[in-house]
Amino acid sequence: MINKETTQANLAWLSDPKVYEVNTVAPHSDHKVYASESELMKKESSLVQNLDGRWKVNYVKNINLWPQDFYKNDFDDSDFDYADVPGNLEMQGFVNPQYVNIQYPWDGSEDIKPPMIPQEYNPVASYVRKFDLDKGLKDKKVTLTFNGVSTAIYVWLNGHFVGYSEDSFTPSEFDITEFLKEKDNRLCVAVFKFSSASWLEDQDFWRLTGIFRSVELKAQAKLHIEDVELKPSLNKFNLGDLKINAKISGKIDVESKIALTLFDDKSKVIYKKKSNLENIVNADWQDLKIKPWSAEQPNLYFLQVGLYQNKKLVEITKIQVGFRNFELKDGVMYLNGKRIIFKGTNRHEFDCERGRAITKEDIIWDLKTMKRNHINAVRTSHYPNQTLFYELCDQYGLYVIDETNLETHGTWQMVGHEDASYNVPGNNKEWEGACLARAKNMLKRDFNHASILFWSCGNESYAGTVIAKMAEFFKENDSSRLVHYEGVTHNRKFNDISDVESRMYAKPNEIKEYLESEPNKPYISCEYMHAMGNSVGGLKLYTDLEKYPQYQGGFIWDFIDQGIMKNGHLAYGGDFDDRPSDYEFCGDGLVFANRKVSPKMAAVKTLYNNVKMHLDGNQLTIKNDNLFVNLDDEYFVAKVLINGRRVWQSDKLTFDVEANSVKTFAIDFPTCEINQNEELVYEVSEYLAKDKNWAKTGLELGKTQSVEVHEHTEFHGQGLPEIVDSNYNLGLKGENFSLLFSKERGKLISLKYNGQEFMEKFPELTFWRPLTDNDRGAGYGFILAKWENAGKYAELTDFSYQKEDRQIVIIAKFKIPVILKDEISVIYKVDKTGKINVHAIYPGTEKAEMLPTFGLNFALPKQYDHYCYYGLGPEENYADRLAGSYLDEYSGKIADNFTPYLRPQECGNRSHVRNYAILDKNRDGIKIVADQKELNVSTLPYSTPEIENASHIKELPKSSFTWVRVLASQMGVGGDDSWGAPVHSQYCIDASKRQELAFSIVPVFVK
Repeated sequence: MINKETTQANLAWLSDPKVYEVNTVAPHSDHKVYASESELMKKESSLVQNLDGRWKVNYVKNINLWPQDFYKNDFDDSDFDYADVPGNLEMQGFVNPQYVNIQYPWDGSEDIKPPMIPQEYNPVASYVRKFDLDKGLKDKKVTLTFNGVSTAIYVWLNGHFVGYSEDSFTPSEFDITEFLKEKDNRLCVAVFKFSSASWLEDQDFWRLTGIFRSVELKAQAKLHIEDVELKPSLNKFNLGDLKINAKISGKIDVESKIALTLFDDKSKVIYKKKSNLENIVNADWQDLKIKPWSAEQPNLYFLQVGLYQNKKLVEITKIQVGFRNFELKDGVMYLNGKRIIFKGTNRHEFDCERGRAITKEDIIWDLKTMKRNHINAVRTSHYPNQTLFYELCDQYGLYVIDETNLETHGTWQMVGHEDASYNVPGNNKEWEGACLARAKNMLKRDFNHASILFWSCGNESYAGTVIAKMAEFFKENDSSRLVHYEGVTHNRKFNDISDVESRMYAKPNEIKEYLESEPNKPYISCEYMHAMGNSVGGLKLYTDLEKYPQYQGGFIWDFIDQGIMKNGHLAYGGDFDDRPSDYEFCGDGLVFANRKVSPKMAAVKTLYNNVKMHLDGNQLTIKNDNLFVNLDDEYFVAKVLINGRRVWQSDKLTFDVEANSVKTFAIDFPTCEINQNEELVYEVSEYLAKDKNWAKTGLELGKTQSVEVHEHTEFHGQGLPEIVDSNYNLGLKGENFSLLFSKERGKLISLKYNGQEFMEKFPELTFWRPLTDNDRGAGYGFILAKWENAGKYAELTDFSYQKEDRQIVIIAKFKIPVILKDEISVIYKVDKTGKINVHAIYPGTEKAEMLPTFGLNFALPKQYDHYCYYGLGPEENYADRLAGSYLDEYSGKIADNFTPYLRPQECGNRSHVRNYAILDKNRDGIKIVADQKELNVSTLPYSTPEIENASHIKELPKSSFTWVRVLASQMGVGGDDSWGAPVHSQYCIDASKRQELAFSIVPVFVK
């Protein structure tokens, strides 16, 4: 750090880790100040001038091309371009973005070690902004604040050097009073993409540059509230204490007064006090009648601080206050005296068109989506977020791990091994100041937010004395929160850094082993359930661990895909000629990059719900896992379904279940008559009964079902069709239908109903699915490769048919390029109505451990582009991701079954299907009906090879057919991680076991 007398910029600072801030204002709370109560009411401060908008900018590849005199008043910047502030330059066409995960962006291009910086490619952006000073800022002390700039900035005003700063994600504030004019100010900022600080910012994200958060001028009145530190707590559940520490600057005399007033959310005064003013204000209010703050009940109060001179108000602020206690006791974390479970997600600040320059609307959408899906916690991976984010978390009710802007993964994680020999920061004193400054910047700015329960020392930076010093700083300066750091798992000598055992991507059995070892610390997974592509399979194995008191939840990686819009399509790493790159690894969100919720969220919503319902006949058991609230804010509706049709629905029901309790209620379902082959299902749904700031009344929060009568459909022939036994084909005919079976191929090559041909691509055995991201990461492409073309190249070994009383039976036997116990049989039964029963039998093999899928696929003409099915839905679902899927009748367009993961992969499967109709716009088509056992069915506009061969959605061909895949079973999608974790064994298919697929094809025509 350089002292305040520094008046000249020095480029040597860029590669010196000991220099990280020059002439900066000391960090302080993020309170907003106003000149009057009316301004405060309107939230429009005359003491703040926003400098966002169009700035001039010159962008060059490296320092050798940089116009170093651009800050001088006589410099001609007429040839500069323009850029939006806030904004990332990569998102505005100045240069291509680059995505890397662990490796540094210069890896393989320039051979440098910490704290060296790249020379050949280290872009410099020279920003220029002219402005006149607003009236409210004149004749006052004024500071200039950059709320987020990547990565290192030099600042000049009117030709004078102002200062230097490096921390990208907390404010860089400078006192510019002596250089400021009322008119024609010329502000110049040089933004260097890489500095020594870049070694500290190796987060898994797009490496973007520019001024990506707001820039503001802030004036200070004659008396100024510099810093406020609030320490609210509970001494009993409905009584709170509030300690107030404030730092005041300005000329204080006997006429200077301070007024402190605590309001509730209805503007009722809870407590107030007015007293003489001092530079340091301390107050300790006790036994205040308040309601505690929690995610379930985010009760907020507001401390108003007003400064008066000669009885006139000169400056005022209002700060949100939440009263809560968070503590660690006997190895368990408690919030307000109750054991807490974090049902969380990690979250990057990201938008597919604006990069990290996200808007208020983006933040609100994210937090509302979390609340609507029962996510109660967020980890700010891996840097402090915008101040607005924390304000909204306080208001909506979300628990936060606030994480220091620190990740140095690439300095110790090598290919296939760890090597901490030049780890940053490690035990190296030269990095200590910068790391401690980052911790202090975060703590001071964010201290007053009730939502923050943890300070995190950063992410994946190994461990050493420097991070230990950061933890010590947090603990010394804030006893109301815990300290989190996962990196100690790599260096247990520093185990005391973290108050909790925090791990990444530990498997459920590994966590169970820890919990059963009588540990001293509670457990959380700061990252788990890697939601890359088609994932989040097996989440229930983690939520089942909640029965252990010291298991206190986790944070899914992560919330939003980091895809970037390019020519109308979402692109990923490598698509911008960015090398090195980690390609589609940026696509691991519960929501897509365009902020549309993915099918994965359905399982999260169900398994994270604090209200657990189980329906057994008419007995509804409700387990209320909320810590503090009963079910007053919910209502319930009971329904009866017959084959997915609602035949009865109750009025709104209410149930009295206190927090942390279980009750069973009898539901008065009516007696319903059902026909043969019909199913009777009881259902109870949970709805939001009162408007919240995150949703309106009527939002469905959860659901449970009980199948009361489950009838398996069974095919029974209705008589023999006409038979035409020719040399090459076997033909079958009847009223309005005809079929051809190829004796050479053993396949159904023609299926006509009412003269319409349905068989575009003939039924083919399939043992394969398009690889998911998790499949690729687990090496299943290699392990299971034998199955990819096994069906495609199956050889017919026998073809025969026989007449029975009510049907004809065709038997085709195949061998495949995998050694089996016996041949695979595909048996067709056809009757005079044109119904076709298909029975495929896989005999098993000892030569392979796993089978991806087993079934048949075929293609119909593309005009059959609608579906209507009775099975689990509405979203795609898999053996290990059934939570959030319910038995009902669903319909839609087949094109919408294709889930737009960043990289095309397996998608669209529906499990436990009873029947599935594929229809044209007139509702004519065919229906697939399960025989004896439910099916897995998917209908897509693309074939498996077409999906496999495309690296991007834009590479998929124009749809030529409707592809139908009917499976006896399909392995789960997994999700423990995406770089080696297998699908859990209970969700795999044992290749040694017999598999049978049975279904019927029937025509569907609207008369």
